[in-house]
Amino acid sequence: MAQAIFAGGCFWCTEAVFRDVIGVEAVESGYIGGSKADPTYKEVCSGLTGHAEAIRVTYDPQSLRYADLLDIFFVTHDPTQLNRQGNDVGTQYRSAIFPLDDDQRAEAEAGIARAQAERDQPVVTTIEGPATWYPAEDYHQEYWQGEGQRNSYCLAVIPPKLMKLRKSFASRVKA
Repeated sequence: MAQAIFAGGCFWCTEAVFRDVIGVEAVESGYIGGSKADPTYKEVCSGLTGHAEAIRVTYDPQSLRYADLLDIFFVTHDPTQLNRQGNDVGTQYRSAIFPLDDDQRAEAEAGIARAQAERDQPVVTTIEGPATWYPAEDYHQEYWQGEGQRNSYCLAVIPPKLMKLRKSFASRVKA
């Protein structure tokens, strides 16, 4: 198994998308890229810690390439919005990639170039790290599968992202 870390706005939303991808074994929501050790959700939401809400994807590299994950990441969020995704505003909602090695860093650069080629507006996704990963509190894990189904924010934001996934990557979506 291999891992990848992406920040694309609300981690509930990105987690829901990547859980539906064939070859993804696990998705964990968490915080990365900030200055405080073991931050809490409340601290990260303040925007004062420098962390991004992010996901750590564990995947099978025999069935899914890192480049494929990057392409899914760029289609299912708006990488042209600086420090925000829709109504979520702040550096904690930035679009960022946290490569875990030099190969991932090179792939991330290529992924940004592919994403930019498909857009008129500048892609503002950053490549950051190395940085320490901090898992989010338990109630954030698998949020869409539980509480998210009763959360009006999630009901408004996640289904369109899942539709983008299914439309653009139909052969990669779990049944």
